[in-house]
Amino acid sequence: MAEGSDSLTTVAVGLARALRAAGVDADVARVHAFVAALDRLRPDLVLDVYWAGRVTLCAGPDDLERYDRVFDAFFSGVAVTGRAHARRRVEVAADALGVPTAGSPGDDAPTVTAVTRHASAVEALRHRDVTDLAPAERDELRRLLARFSLPGALRRSRRRKPARRGAVDRRHTVRALLDAGGEPGRIRHTGPRPRPRRVLLLVDVSGSMAGYADALLRFAHAAVRGRVAPTEVFTLGTRLTRVTGALSHRDADTAMRAVSAAIPDWSGGTRLGETLREFLDVWGQRGLARGAVTVILSDGWETGDPDELGRQVARLSRLTHRLLWANPRAGRAGFEPTAGGMAAALPYCDHFQAGHSLASLEALAAVVAGAATDPSRGGTGGRTVMGPTRGRCAGCVTN
Repeated sequence: MAEGSDSLTTVAVGLARALRAAGVDADVARVHAFVAALDRLRPDLVLDVYWAGRVTLCAGPDDLERYDRVFDAFFSGVAVTGRAHARRRVEVAADALGVPTAGSPGDDAPTVTAVTRHASAVEALRHRDVTDLAPAERDELRRLLARFSLPGALRRSRRRKPARRGAVDRRHTVRALLDAGGEPGRIRHTGPRPRPRRVLLLVDVSGSMAGYADALLRFAHAAVRGRVAPTEVFTLGTRLTRVTGALSHRDADTAMRAVSAAIPDWSGGTRLGETLREFLDVWGQRGLARGAVTVILSDGWETGDPDELGRQVARLSRLTHRLLWANPRAGRAGFEPTAGGMAAALPYCDHFQAGHSLASLEALAAVVAGAATDPSRGGTGGRTVMGPTRGRCAGCVTN
């Protein structure tokens, strides 16, 4: 059973990573509880795996819908919900996994091979460069990206909420006192209500990014549609294009067609410095970047003046709360951020990492949410995350 236990752990860790990327707080303690529950149940049944994870990995009612979506994607389309008819739906879907259900005949000894086979395929896909995927694998990646979430880091706001301690909520305290007929009662307290910061995505759609632009824009679509944090998306190339409205379509394919029609410079040249200057002159003055978590998704290839790019990135870094740069080329062995544009911009970035795979985008989502990135967890495909970098020489940051 040692081999089966290792397989269960692999499934549990992979599912927990996907849940954390979707905004579910599936920490290490919950993963241990998930593995322990699978040991006591029948891990050969998809329904048992579903309920074990639902009970142990979800922290509250808000996590249930996200868990259902992630579980569906992680196990290659097995539709499972928490409703009463879940067993019937799993029995229908179990044939796709080759897993016996409770009423079907099978071997006396339970096995996790069928479940882990599909989970392992998804886990391997998470670390593949998106330009190396076959058509079927690319379709699977698109389906996984459609279930993505991009929570913004929390910030303090002027709005208040009930709290166990803090400032006295005089209005609610007096109201409770009057409702009790003047009898002394519990003093009500209030505390700040945190709100997610705005997320600003600047996606490079130039010719050098042709192999990655589709996946990155679908990542942006999931961020806009998830509505976890206010999100704005612009594309960079030879022109600046605001595509937030086009990405607001519910269906990802419809959104991508709308984006393609809206972008006049798709797979064209690269003038990052000029387009960033236009963004800052037009939209930065409106405060769109002020206090936001800004992510530039680009390989840093600049056909214009690299010094101009450095100056505009420096302007942007002074406006934004945090400036992150995700470079798909950083996922390749031997990469060094020495290209003219990249070297000029890097000293003003708070964080720099790869953006070539689903796992690297999951790691990026964790950084946007304010979580520390641990390279040992495979967030960048086994390569070191470079950050923070602001105020440092580009030559001091190596891969």
